[in-house]
Amino acid sequence: MFGEIAIYMLIFIIGVAEWPQIARTVRASVLAEKKKEYVDAAKVMGFGTRRIMFRHILPNTLSPIFVIATVQIANAIISEAALSFLGLGMPETQPSLGSLIKSGFDYIQSGSWWITLIPGLVLVVLVLVINLLGDWLRDVMNPRLYKG
Repeated sequence: MFGEIAIYMLIFIIGVAEWPQIARTVRASVLAEKKKEYVDAAKVMGFGTRRIMFRHILPNTLSPIFVIATVQIANAIISEAALSFLGLGMPETQPSLGSLIKSGFDYIQSGSWWITLIPGLVLVVLVLVINLLGDWLRDVMNPRLYKG
């Protein structure tokens, strides 16, 4: 029974823990863009609030949203691995980097250190790649860094 709902519980728990940072970032970005002159110009031209929101404000707030989303995805992966390592996440029968690292701890003293090392390296590389993707997205989507 627990194995069937474990993934949904983890998604809910990690989502509840991670959403405030995304909400603060989105709110701050929208409030900053809302006070800029092009929004006032769009209001003067008679555009509706939906058009201003989706055509002007949203595209200009996507860069920080994507960056914070990639950081939060990396945090969620680490959180899931930590919970599974402690036995509070995915059950032993489900594949998880945390449970793989935990299962390898029994074999470290016997000389089979790679059973723990390989999932640990995969976790580190996965989080590093996701963070580098966020940095790349920030550089690509930042109009101030345009070199053309």
